[in-house]
Amino acid sequence: MCLLLKAARFYRRRPAYYNLWMSTPNTPQDRLKRAAARAAIDHLQPGEVVGVGSGSTVNFFIEELGARRDQFPTAVSSSSGSTERLRAQGINVLDLNEVIASGRRIPVYVDGADEINASLQMVKGGGGALTREKIVAAASERFVCIVDRSKWVDCLGRFPLPVEVIPMAVELVSVRLRLIGGVPTVREGKVTDNGNLILDVAGLSITHPDSLEAEINQWAGVVTVGLFARQPASVALVATPEGVEERRAAGAAPATR
Repeated sequence: MCLLLKAARFYRRRPAYYNLWMSTPNTPQDRLKRAAARAAIDHLQPGEVVGVGSGSTVNFFIEELGARRDQFPTAVSSSSGSTERLRAQGINVLDLNEVIASGRRIPVYVDGADEINASLQMVKGGGGALTREKIVAAASERFVCIVDRSKWVDCLGRFPLPVEVIPMAVELVSVRLRLIGGVPTVREGKVTDNGNLILDVAGLSITHPDSLEAEINQWAGVVTVGLFARQPASVALVATPEGVEERRAAGAAPATR
């Protein structure tokens, strides 16, 4: 009886994301995500700080890191959700400012994408962590993008483009987004880790991602736009039923590890 009571108390106390680890889904897409996540381990440098993104594919990557915590004991995280998952796996999450101030390196940042094209430019922010993801990516030497094949596209924009905005600027930014052909809607029930709101912008065919990123980022009230075009991924690990393909931008030199 005592054991049953203890188990019941544990069940009530455990965090909501505990079930993600104890009963991992096993759909075909989940298997592809895990394959991409596992392949990213080969791109890391043991003993160095790992940059960790956010999202469902990254959750599998965090599990893979946890199984190798002796090799990769420290990380910098791009969201509160990833921070909780990393700590639950026994990985020490460091403050980015302290890492940079101490002169430590972040050789690799691993994150997923909502869309990625042949130039390894991405749309990100479906989970709402786009600003911190962009910050940690900028602080890292290489960006390894892990995706399943459904995220590989010819032209960005099918997935609504996330834009993080200061709350008082929602309508101001929405007007400008409509002028470039977008259909913005406020993401309901979502406040970012930075205390801001997100506009999801449908209706765009993003043929020049780098110039659009630069344009939207300079608008008053915009914190950042979920285009990762001016600083694309270094390599994409694309999981398919036939295996994980390592793809680089056309004309890119082979990466060194």
